[in-house]
Amino acid sequence: LIVDIQNDYFAGGRMELVGSDAAASNAAALLAEFRRKGQQVFNIQHVSKSPTASFFLPGTHGVEIHSSVAPVAGDTVVVKHFPNSFRETGLLELLRSVDVTELIVVGMMTHMCIDTTVRAANDHGFKVTLVADACATRDLEFNGATVSAADVQTSYLAAIDGSFATVISTAEALAL
Repeated sequence: LIVDIQNDYFAGGRMELVGSDAAASNAAALLAEFRRKGQQVFNIQHVSKSPTASFFLPGTHGVEIHSSVAPVAGDTVVVKHFPNSFRETGLLELLRSVDVTELIVVGMMTHMCIDTTVRAANDHGFKVTLVADACATRDLEFNGATVSAADVQTSYLAAIDGSFATVISTAEALAL
């Protein structure tokens, strides 16, 4: 499951993340291995419907899936409008229709769409593996303090690991 690896999250985009290039490179390596093994790939694309949205705007370059993980024939693209990839999409039914019981998840933003999607996948009974270094996030602010992207990433991965998913590295995922 490749979640929201879209142009707006990269340099020049409307919501650049810290580490997006490295995360996309790792996701691309996993994608290549999945394709080599003939395993099913699901790309999730966030398209904003909110009139106040500042990124993932319909019809823009930023909303497009990044070239590093661009879908090819046989890949499935699910469009979503909320952080949770299962909310008001056909993703759950689609996964069940092809007997998927385990998910390997990569994507962006760790603290938002990745966290929400992983927790929902777990709630739906999937065994979830999250590839930490194939995800990216950004600095956050709270009460006048800035929380670095590295600390946001570590906090969210720590909260997810063991309770909602098994969190591993790209190298570990490629060895599966």
